[in-house]
Amino acid sequence: MKRTVENELIAWKSRSGRKPLVVRGARQVGKTFLVETFGKKYFESVLTVNLEQKDDLHPLFERMEAKRIIQELGLYFNQTIIPGKTLLFLDEIQACPKAISCLRYFHEEMPDLHVIAAGSLLDFALREFKHSMPVGRIEYLHLNPLTFEEFLSALGDDKLVDYLGQYRVGDAIGEAVSAKLRELLRMYYFVGGMPAVVKTYAERHDLLEAQRVLASIAITLQDDFAKYGTRAQQRNMRQVLRYVPRNIGQKVRYVNISREVRSDELKTALELLELSRIVTLVRHSSANGVPLGAEASESHVKPLLLDIGLCNHLCGLNLPDAADLLGAQEGRLAEQFIGQELRALSPAFQEHPLFYWHREAKNANAEVDYICAYEGNILPVEVRAGTSGSLKSTQMFLAEKKRSFAMRFNMDRPSLDSFSIDIGDKKGVKGVSFTLLSLPLYLAGQTDRLLREHFQSNE
Repeated sequence: MKRTVENELIAWKSRSGRKPLVVRGARQVGKTFLVETFGKKYFESVLTVNLEQKDDLHPLFERMEAKRIIQELGLYFNQTIIPGKTLLFLDEIQACPKAISCLRYFHEEMPDLHVIAAGSLLDFALREFKHSMPVGRIEYLHLNPLTFEEFLSALGDDKLVDYLGQYRVGDAIGEAVSAKLRELLRMYYFVGGMPAVVKTYAERHDLLEAQRVLASIAITLQDDFAKYGTRAQQRNMRQVLRYVPRNIGQKVRYVNISREVRSDELKTALELLELSRIVTLVRHSSANGVPLGAEASESHVKPLLLDIGLCNHLCGLNLPDAADLLGAQEGRLAEQFIGQELRALSPAFQEHPLFYWHREAKNANAEVDYICAYEGNILPVEVRAGTSGSLKSTQMFLAEKKRSFAMRFNMDRPSLDSFSIDIGDKKGVKGVSFTLLSLPLYLAGQTDRLLREHFQSNE
């Protein structure tokens, strides 16, 4: 399967001043497959060292001498390691913390050697890291599940991917093309973006088989909880994990998770799930300026799951219920989908935290699903599962923050319109003029490009 992030790896390979690369991401998102596939395509040889399986190699990294380590690895695996021609891949590097420190010396002593490390539980290792971190001597690459467009490519629908990549606001989208994209989006809701599930579905076009793979991944992720903390914490993590998919887009209220477990213990479980990257927390921001994280709240959060397919599976959605998908679950799934797509829009070398905005005032409650920053502009983003819906919260945000541009994702045709309205509150009536870019959900992956084209055309 072609991953867009492979372009980042290609650029890294030939970049001057390149540093060892650390690939970060949850379990089962395809880190090992990505790196080994890249290595086979662009290097004469690849040496993969799985430090979780090869614990007898851990002592090699006690003495941080890059050339000696490379020499001994070559002897151990009976393989010649040639800088510039060999890719050294240290998989599951969190199992050997000293190896993380050694990345500094690979950079300083052997800058021509291409080194990539990966680890699913790396965030836990870094949180409790007791060794010297190679600050400034490593680079990061963040890997997420397959996006909708990567899903289309895996199914062989490359012409649709090209079409989405060339779409311009104002172009008409034919009903047949729109209907096909809506149906494929609906399928993505079920299958999701976990590589093993997508591969199974692409090969067999059998949703039941895809569900079996999803079930296996869900069990594997929960089995890993034993590595995260105490038995009580593991129990709490399972309880929180049951809560999250049923409460996508809802503010976390610990009393709704359990009345028997203390809220601080449930909060710890939620934080552990975030560290494992199984859960993403969307934080409230007052959104008075950039960066949005400067005014983010740790006590007002909404959860998203790693993957929309896992979300459906953990909700217990069975195939006979498929016809009802765009019913009870549609709003939550649309918000989950847009959250995943927005996270994937960021350059792979940096993470993309998500934010939302709410106003809790008497007779004037309002909530905007997502708040994004684009080149100094703060944009409210509303998500709707159907073709209709009020923009009252967005309008209140625009009036309060004195902004003039908003986005909406729904299942209607794309549009770009200007509005002038009056908003009344206890302080009086405010006039608001704004431009609304409305995109169908299946165009979410083109958000950055379409925003860039809009703002450039208005300079």
